[in-house]
Amino acid sequence: MGRVTERRKVIRIRDGAVSTRPDTLVAEEPLEIRLNGKPLAITMRTPGDDFALAAGFLVSEGVLATASDLRNIVYCAGATGEGGSNTYNVVDVATAPGVTVPDITLERNVYTTSSCGLCGKASLDAVRTTTRHPIADTPPLRVTPELLAELPDRLRAAQRVFDRTGGLHAAALFDEHGGLLDVREDVGRHNAVDKLVGRALQSGDLPLSRTVLMVSGRASFELAQKAVMAGIPVLAAVSAPSSLAVDLAAETGMTLVGFLRGSSMNVYAGEERIALRAAAGRA
Repeated sequence: MGRVTERRKVIRIRDGAVSTRPDTLVAEEPLEIRLNGKPLAITMRTPGDDFALAAGFLVSEGVLATASDLRNIVYCAGATGEGGSNTYNVVDVATAPGVTVPDITLERNVYTTSSCGLCGKASLDAVRTTTRHPIADTPPLRVTPELLAELPDRLRAAQRVFDRTGGLHAAALFDEHGGLLDVREDVGRHNAVDKLVGRALQSGDLPLSRTVLMVSGRASFELAQKAVMAGIPVLAAVSAPSSLAVDLAAETGMTLVGFLRGSSMNVYAGEERIALRAAAGRA
């Protein structure tokens, strides 16, 4: 199986001084996801948690919603390797009997890069109507700005591979009290989220209705979509959201926070989950 990191020789220039040294790079390899034996998608990812990645991808596609929807996931031996060797770059996901695969999924068969996520996905309305985990708070989920402000540092502290490479995105799930539940790293921000969601599905923890999803980059439409499909009520990002992500959050009732840096943040949707009055009272 491919390693998470690889070593390469580089020429290093510092203040005019030139030296040669090995550098640690994050590994990037293709993963083909097959559904019931048929090719569905190829994504560039950091090897590791491949089964969770595939499961999470299929949650966002509306194929899987609970652990009972999944029969098994296996590597396809010798699928692309010379001489029949296993490259561990092809996985086949088998759904349980009776699981209906949406037509839009059957028609996809796409290539997704490590940056684009679910390119060409259907409209906002399609996401809102196809999720099997509508976002609802019973009892209402509330978080404080102070708690949110702590999450980027907690996420950064958990990024072990980033410390060695500087080349990975990360996504983490926190409970409503700020406790770290899980963290995943990947060369693709959408893959990191898929790995989180897939692990939750395999553990029988979907929907993630009492959690906060924290991502290390921007809040794109595809990340907002993945959060909605997993029933996550709060998505926070250290950088900007896209306009479509804000629209989706507003449509589905998700709380979306961007530019979360230090004690500063922008709330773009779902402000009812954030204790704004308490914060204003101390201003």
